[in-house]
Amino acid sequence: MLSADQLLDALLARARRVTDTETLAVADALGRVLAAPQVSALTVPPLDNSAMDGYALRVADVAGPGARLPVSQRIQAGAVGAPLQPGSAARIFTGAPIPPGADAVLMQEDCTADGDAVVIHKRPRVGEHIRRAGEDIAAGAEILAAGVRLGAAEMGLAASVGLAQLPVLRRLKVACFFTGDELVTPGTPLQPGQLYNSNRYTLTGLLKGLGCELIDLGIVPDTLAATEAALARAASAADVVITSGGVSVGEADFIKAAVENQGQIEMWKVAMKPGKPIVYGRVGTADFIGLPGNPVSAFATFCLFVRPFLLRRMGVENVLYRAFPLRAASVWPRAGERREFLRARIQPDGRVAIYPNQSSGVLTSCTWADGFIDLPIGQTLQEDDWVRFIPMSEVLG
Repeated sequence: MLSADQLLDALLARARRVTDTETLAVADALGRVLAAPQVSALTVPPLDNSAMDGYALRVADVAGPGARLPVSQRIQAGAVGAPLQPGSAARIFTGAPIPPGADAVLMQEDCTADGDAVVIHKRPRVGEHIRRAGEDIAAGAEILAAGVRLGAAEMGLAASVGLAQLPVLRRLKVACFFTGDELVTPGTPLQPGQLYNSNRYTLTGLLKGLGCELIDLGIVPDTLAATEAALARAASAADVVITSGGVSVGEADFIKAAVENQGQIEMWKVAMKPGKPIVYGRVGTADFIGLPGNPVSAFATFCLFVRPFLLRRMGVENVLYRAFPLRAASVWPRAGERREFLRARIQPDGRVAIYPNQSSGVLTSCTWADGFIDLPIGQTLQEDDWVRFIPMSEVLG
């Protein structure tokens, strides 16, 4: 078996980035991957401007608290004031350009309006409450690198320098199907021995959250012929094929055999819990990933391995999740022979508690948890031991 680190490294080494591009309006680019670096043609802000509502003035004109200056003009955001007359102040609002000659802004809480003048209660410092031209972005600077996954902040940044469109990589096409004669779709009455197919909804939800173009082939009968037919259809339509179930060594587990008949298996099994039976291979030009059938195993292996692989295939540069040191709020007395990813939740005191039932079939542990404790092989836990905690926010979406 591969170690978890070996599996992740091997998957990322095999992740071929998509190269086809399209151009989208900034408003439509959420979640897409930038195909080329973007450079600002503007200086932001273009002029020195006020960070506060208050009064623009010369510090040299303020002898100290109690000074009184006539107000010579009013400058709102979007307007440009006249040069400041010596010995006067300008009423100014947040975002408005600083008038030539002024070297500070006194916020309105530190002064009192008195007719056509302002009485100053605090002597300002030179440069106080002034945002300098170009302090955010200089003209010609790169604002977004290729391989960035565009979020709300990136969209806003692009818009702030006047970009209306962005070049992005095409969506990654991912096909999935699910094996198991015991599986039925929610809404259908259960017969004895049947189960509702939760993995279909978990995995399609995860794929949609990544922004993949999803091809959902549904449930496939447990026969080698049906599995091979679904696999061929999926591989011809998608960049990546993902299945759930049928990757162990039981008599009714046909996924591995189907992949070997139509392509090749390159990796099988990882020394982790939950999720030992995970398969990677190729079918034609498509990557193939076979996830375990147990719900928690499918969820965990997708989050920890498949997500980084898919992000790299999508063209994202930074795909690795982060982990943080926290103290344990629970005892874990069993030293495992595989690296364990325990579903856990941060408590009000900042420590992390382990969900009591860590069975790979208990999907409630994934809705309860807000992360994984990454427990090395052979390690136990006592309360207040330091642990490596991977937040769900690092491995979802």
